[in-house]
Amino acid sequence: MKTPQDVLAYIKDKDVKMVDVKFIDLPGLWQHFSVPVSEFDENAFAEGFGFDGSSIRGFRAIDQSDMNLIPDPTTAVMDPFSKVPTLSIICDIIDPVTGEKYNRDPRNIAKKAEAYLRASGIADESYWGPEAEFFVFDSIRFDQNQHSGYYFIDSVEGIWNSGREENPNLGYKPRYKEGYFPVPPTDSQQDMRNDMVMTMLEAGLNIECQHHEVATAGQAEIDIKYNKLVKMADDLMMFKYIVKNVARKHGKTATFMPKPLFQDNGTGMHVHMSLWKDGIPLFFDEKGYAKLSQTALYFIGGLLKHAHALTGITNPTTNSYKRLVPGYEAPVNLVYSMRNRSAAVRIPMYSNNPKTKRVEFRPPDPSCNPYLAFAALLMAGLDGIKNKIDPGQPMDKDIFELPPEEAKDIRSVPGSLDAALKALQNDHEFLLEGGVFDKDVLDAWIEYKLTREFDAIRLRPHPYEFMLYYDL
Repeated sequence: MKTPQDVLAYIKDKDVKMVDVKFIDLPGLWQHFSVPVSEFDENAFAEGFGFDGSSIRGFRAIDQSDMNLIPDPTTAVMDPFSKVPTLSIICDIIDPVTGEKYNRDPRNIAKKAEAYLRASGIADESYWGPEAEFFVFDSIRFDQNQHSGYYFIDSVEGIWNSGREENPNLGYKPRYKEGYFPVPPTDSQQDMRNDMVMTMLEAGLNIECQHHEVATAGQAEIDIKYNKLVKMADDLMMFKYIVKNVARKHGKTATFMPKPLFQDNGTGMHVHMSLWKDGIPLFFDEKGYAKLSQTALYFIGGLLKHAHALTGITNPTTNSYKRLVPGYEAPVNLVYSMRNRSAAVRIPMYSNNPKTKRVEFRPPDPSCNPYLAFAALLMAGLDGIKNKIDPGQPMDKDIFELPPEEAKDIRSVPGSLDAALKALQNDHEFLLEGGVFDKDVLDAWIEYKLTREFDAIRLRPHPYEFMLYYDL
């Protein structure tokens, strides 16, 4: 569907009863409300639907709260979970007074990034392929108040349940860091992931594969086929929506937290990127290192130069930095390499087809807002191309095994959210190019993350502090 008329015809053909209007808040969660189909006509695409922006995280103050949602007809699809036939449609956010697109709407920022790419003359399209991992648990309990704080995770697949006395305990539990590719019954969630994939295909997502991931207790990955920037961010939001709802349908709970389990692999979202112009891939050169073009190397130079600032957007939670530590396959080292998964930037070597030549940036995790993350990564790469930033020499060794004298000069990602946000404060000019991001949205993002998240964690006693310090 491309036009409002297409959507209205589809509504009639599918006997739709409700329309679910979705948009994304600044931290990166979908918000929604539903209207009867009788309230959804051509005027909806022109006038939109009003809502209270002051009640949405990171948006407006109460004295400027009125905002409009304008549906994007290209995003319309049947909602796969509603009992009543319901059309799902993603909206852009408009200021009803000025008629302009809202500067803090993450989807608007992603659209501006695509427009900036075309205006730069460097390329006319970028393609994106995120590998969003997640966990599916059987239960989760957590609380934090003035006198207690705890969380309890459980999974029948978790190796910690190998000694469980409940009858029956049938074994077949992936050991820590050994969950990659076992067949059922050790992989106990094959059917559920297939259910997720079938639902995604029905919702219009293009899926390449699904599998169990490295950690115990139901870590999984489902790979979406590459697409253009805004479309991929739209698809990733639908992806997360489907994962969570299918898990719930199976009596389980899914999370995209980067590090829910101590001393096991965390959840990442490696992002594959490529640039194209006039239908020609720009990252391929038969004679280059890993068959990369000079353009691709400069793009990598931009990613590595701005990596500290980028993590303030691509790894935006305090939990993100519990994943970004050595020893759990986390890509903490700011170097590039072909095939080497210990590097922050990897060049996949599965194929010699020029169309598949791409750059994989490995630090991001799926707690990020994909519209902001993809836009920021694109801007960093373009800055590298425009300013011919040299990424240095590749690192084709296992960095975790390097002797200290060789490893000492290798930069690493920030070790905490506040360090990443401080880097973003000090290095953001590349994001302001072409008006893609602006100071207002960056200031709002940094303030929200520091006050609502980093400070909120910093001020609370941690349960392990009692283990360390109670008897002092």
